[in-house]
Amino acid sequence: MSAKKKAKSRTKRLNSIAVITPGGDAPGMNTAIRAVVRTAIYHGLKVWGVEKGWYGAINGLIKEMGPKSVSGIINKG
Repeated sequence: MSAKKKAKSRTKRLNSIAVITPGGDAPGMNTAIRAVVRTAIYHGLKVWGVEKGWYGAINGLIKEMGPKSVSGIINKG
C-alpha cells in the first residue's frame, strides 16, 4: 500500500485537527504550521488554530484555518 493510501485510511477516522504551539519564537514554526494546515486540508480535514498556546485552548481562542490563513505566513515573525 502506498504512503498516500495509508495516510488516507488513517485520516478517514478524523474529521478535524487543532494546531497549537507553546508560543514564542521558534525557527521554522511558521513553515511547519503551513505544512500541517495544507496537508490536513488536502486530506479533507477541518483545521482549527489555537491562539496563545494552552491559554487560548482553555479560553476558547480557537479559529478555523484555511489556505488564506497560512498564505504568506513564512515571511512573518
